[in-house]
Amino acid sequence: RWLASSFLVACSTKHTHQNWVECMLRSLLRCSELILVAAAKPSVYLGTGYSLAASSGSGGSALVSRSLAQFLPFAASTSSIHTSAMADAAAAPPAASPAKEKKEKKEKPVKEKKEKPQGAEGGGKEGQKKESKLGIQTSKKDNFGDWYSELVVASELISYYDVSGCYILRPNAYAMWEVIQRFFDDKIKAMGVQNAYFPLFITEDVLNTEKDHVEGFAPEVAWVTKCGNTEMEKPIAIRPTSETVMYPYFAQWIRSHRDLPLRLNQWTNVVRWEFKYPTPFIRSREFLWQEGHTAFATQAEAEAEVLEVLELYRRVYEELLAVPVTKGKKSKKEQFAGAFYTTTVEAFVPETGKGIQGATSHCLGQNFSKMFNIEFETEEKTKQLAWQNSWGLTTRTIGVMIMTHSDDKGLVLPPRVAPKQLVIVPIPKASTPEDVQKAMFAKAEELKAALEAGGVRVATDYRDNYTPGWKYNYWELRGLPIRLELGPKDMENGAVVLARRDTGAKETVAWADVAARVPALLDQIQADMYTSAKQRYDDCLEKVTTWDDFMAALERRHMVLAPWADEEEVEEDVKKRSTTATAVGAKTLCIPFAQPELPEGTLCFASGKPAKNWALWGRSY
Repeated sequence: RWLASSFLVACSTKHTHQNWVECMLRSLLRCSELILVAAAKPSVYLGTGYSLAASSGSGGSALVSRSLAQFLPFAASTSSIHTSAMADAAAAPPAASPAKEKKEKKEKPVKEKKEKPQGAEGGGKEGQKKESKLGIQTSKKDNFGDWYSELVVASELISYYDVSGCYILRPNAYAMWEVIQRFFDDKIKAMGVQNAYFPLFITEDVLNTEKDHVEGFAPEVAWVTKCGNTEMEKPIAIRPTSETVMYPYFAQWIRSHRDLPLRLNQWTNVVRWEFKYPTPFIRSREFLWQEGHTAFATQAEAEAEVLEVLELYRRVYEELLAVPVTKGKKSKKEQFAGAFYTTTVEAFVPETGKGIQGATSHCLGQNFSKMFNIEFETEEKTKQLAWQNSWGLTTRTIGVMIMTHSDDKGLVLPPRVAPKQLVIVPIPKASTPEDVQKAMFAKAEELKAALEAGGVRVATDYRDNYTPGWKYNYWELRGLPIRLELGPKDMENGAVVLARRDTGAKETVAWADVAARVPALLDQIQADMYTSAKQRYDDCLEKVTTWDDFMAALERRHMVLAPWADEEEVEEDVKKRSTTATAVGAKTLCIPFAQPELPEGTLCFASGKPAKNWALWGRSY
């Protein structure tokens, strides 16, 4: 349905030197998208960060075609394009070629393209039939990575950008982020938090103020080193997070206990130049988030806020996104660089057997206030360092939701976060009289108005150049929770058919009852989606006390709750020993707040030392 409109093909002409030839392939197909395949010296990177070693000689272009086909199964037809054809396309003059030459060049390629790719779009009725095949071509169960990459594009959530690891959030994706924003923003404002905005850039001196903090982010920091053609005297960092941006000004603003608490939040973007494989929403080089930064006079106040914000993060996942999470505390090894301690909500993706950090709320203690000299005068006229917190939630929330609920037909969106919650699809037949059709559309508008008055977000589909089945697939791909069908028989019976996206179940509802039934059904869908996800989450959690049982649970792609000694050396050892030829090692996801009883004398499952608590372990993103 969509093909690469431009990409780079690596060609080698010598043993020690490589020349890169830019070949532009312009697609005239109606659903084209952009992928940039950037050829660097050691490797060829695809748009999502997947890479294959660049080969020398004429095999380079074939390698790119093969890797593109691996990444985009539904664009596999592009892999048959030859280098010579691409070079001809790139070298062809815009419009000055003689008519004869144009005919000769067009005739041969057109015939070949029609014969080889079965799914290629064509003109006329045949073209329409082929393009009516909507849905996902890759199975979630068989190839989760390709399924996810295909889904986020096909459902019009993202488009790939020409900087690897960066993505365009299309309106449907951004609308979901806005729902999350509104919910969380209202809650923190009720707590007394105010929104502000701080600059994107950080000077090198300020960034290096807190050494432990900088070391944790150093590999991911992007630097601005040039202004136009002029080298900058000092490089400027693009924020990976804003502690070092904000805290010099906290030191200016906080002088007395009367200036506390200071509670700020900003909705912004950050850049972390990830070296791991980028994944839309889950791991990207630029992402949207909120970051809260607060200062208090006492430790008790700071710690109370940490838990209050963490509970809001749980509610975002469980009440909005219908995604179950575990609340807990990060191990020393996994906590935020420079923090006193870190709390987290942890989700899990059963299909991959991997945990995923949902959001974190950090108690920074007095470490940063010491570094940035954030002190205040107490009521007793003494000087004291402030206690600080920071906490953040990102667009990763959307990716976790997609992975949790969606299926081989497309997105399955929880009603509370869905941009549109219901679509009305009138389905007149070709033989339906014109006056009946007009009455059908009028009834659709009447039902829409009644639903919107009740707070339901409604879409309508009056397109007459597609079949009802094609429309059903179109909206299923986009995940709308309910489809309302209105056909000739429904007009006779004074009723509609409501179809659920999550289960496929249908029910007939009288016109007079639609406005009351739909909101109730949306609430039921929201609850059912959480219940189903929670059951899968619980089924993937095992409680063990021995190493052998621990490894067996990991092989079953499960999370593991195990007693441990709570030591960094033990955690590092577990990660090394649990690494296999096909899977990365396990680490602590969190130390859950809800702790099972730990009988006296219980030993650590990995070291044999006395256990201090139960930790949740797993492989993770």
